Amino acid sequence: QLEESGGGVVQAGASLRLSCVASGRTIAENGVGWFRQAPGKEREFVAAINWRSSGTYYADSIKGRFTVSRDNAKNTVFLQLNSLKPEDTGTYYCAADRGRIPSRFSADYTYWGQGTQVTVSQ
Repeated sequence: QLEESGGGVVQAGASLRLSCVASGRTIAENGVGWFRQAPGKEREFVAAINWRSSGTYYADSIKGRFTVSRDNAKNTVFLQLNSLKPEDTGTYYCAADRGRIPSRFSADYTYWGQGTQVTVSQ
């Protein structure tokens, strides 16, 4: 089971730190991705990190503003959101890939959290 936290309502330019904690199983050998879904839109890839943290991957729309990291000892993956914009509003989901190297495609992910809401106002 994956559980996200850290979302909230913030103004443009603010920062948030999202956490994704795994329980019941380890995700230390899984790539982990973050996706988001805005109302009326499809779920989109945001960022991902491989099992050893040696590789991180980002969508062009958030590159330079968001940072993904992980602490395998705590079975937790983080997403630091900086310089937030209204278009970053949505529900953010973390997901564990089947393998060590994460995919950009949601269909490749096996385990999903319930999501945490991020709302950015002008």
